[in-house]
Amino acid sequence: MLIIITIYLWRKFYEKKHSGFFFCCFTLRRMAKFVGRIILLMNEYMSEGYFGEMLKYPYIYRVIYLIVIKMLKVVAFMKQVAKGLQMEGNFGTAHVYRSSLNAIIAYRGKGDFTFNEVTPEWIKGFEIHLRGRGCSWNTVSTYLRTFRAVYNRAVDCRGAVYVPHLFRSVYTGTRADRKRALCDEDMQKVFAKLPSSPAVTPAMRRTQELFVLMFLLRGLPFVDLAYLRKSDLHDNVITYRRRKTGRPLSVTLTREAMVLLKRYMNRDTSSPYLFPLLNSREGTKEAYHEYQLALRNFNRQLMLLGEMLGLGDKLSSYTARHTWATTAYYCEIHPGVISEAMGHSSITVTETYLKPFRSKKIDEANRQVVDFVRRSAGGLIS
Repeated sequence: MLIIITIYLWRKFYEKKHSGFFFCCFTLRRMAKFVGRIILLMNEYMSEGYFGEMLKYPYIYRVIYLIVIKMLKVVAFMKQVAKGLQMEGNFGTAHVYRSSLNAIIAYRGKGDFTFNEVTPEWIKGFEIHLRGRGCSWNTVSTYLRTFRAVYNRAVDCRGAVYVPHLFRSVYTGTRADRKRALCDEDMQKVFAKLPSSPAVTPAMRRTQELFVLMFLLRGLPFVDLAYLRKSDLHDNVITYRRRKTGRPLSVTLTREAMVLLKRYMNRDTSSPYLFPLLNSREGTKEAYHEYQLALRNFNRQLMLLGEMLGLGDKLSSYTARHTWATTAYYCEIHPGVISEAMGHSSITVTETYLKPFRSKKIDEANRQVVDFVRRSAGGLIS
C-alpha cells in the first residue's frame, strides 16, 4: 500500500516539480528515503494550501488523509507559514508567528509533533506554561490566537482534524489592564512648547512635535506615519490604508497639523515617503528593519521626554493614539464614530481602548448623583 501511495504522489506532484528525479526506489533503503522526501514535500504543499487539489482524487482520499493527519508536523508547518508571510512582505506578522513558535518549542521541547497531538488539555497546559514564564495576559492571548490561526490553516488544507471549541478553555481576548492615555495634567506638559535649554535636544523636540502631529491625525500609529507616501497627500487631506487592518482612511489636516507636517516632511525629491524615516523600498526586509530602528529611536526619545517633563505615566508611540481615543470619549463622541475615525477593525477594539476610562467616568457619575442627593436631601449623607 505504501508503494502504491508513493507512486501516486510521485506522478501527481513530484514529476511536475522535479522531473530529473530518478525513480530508482527498488530497494527498501531508497524507498524509505523517497517516502521521507515525499513527506517533506507534502508538508510544503499543505503549508501553501495546495493539498486540497490532491484530495479531489477519490481512489486514495481516505488513505492519504489519514496518513497526512498523522505526519503533518506543527513546527515545520509554522515555519513554512512564517516564511510565506515574510515573502509576502508581512514582516511584523511573520515575527509574531516565529515568537509564538519559539514559545511552543519552549513548552513542548525541540522535537516536532503532529497536529493530532494538540488537544484542549495540551492547549491549556501551554497557557499555564506562558503564565508561569511571566507573560502578560495580552501576550498569552497573542500566542494562543496565532497558534489558533495556524491550526485553522492546517484544517483548511486537510492537515488537521476540525475540533469544535478546541480553544474554548484558554484566554484569547484582549485586556486593557494598563492605562496608556495621558491624564489632563500630563497632556498639558506634553503639548506645551519646550523651553530653549541644553536639556532639550533637537531629537527630543522633533519627537515631541511628531508625537503631537500623530495625535492631530486622529491618533495615527507610528507605523502608518513611517510608511505614508507623498502621493497620499492631496492639498490638506491624507488618504492611506492602515498597515495593520488594510482599512482605507482619509484625514483632513487642521492648520496646526499642516504646520508640523511641512516642518518635518521629506525634502528628498527622489524618495516616495512623506517623512524621512525610511529609505528602502516598501515591502522589503530592509524597509522593515529601518522602521523597527526608527520606532526604537522614537520611543527612546519619548522616554527621555517623559522623564524631563516629570510625567506620571510612561510615554510611548501608542500613547498619542490612546489619548486621542479617550479624549474623544470624554467629549461624548460615540464609540462607533471613534472606531471609524481610528480605522479599527471593529467597535470591540475601540471598547478595549476605552475600558480603563469607563470605570473612571462611572465613578464620576456616581459622585455627581451623591452630590445631588447631598444637596437635596441631606440626612445621613450630608
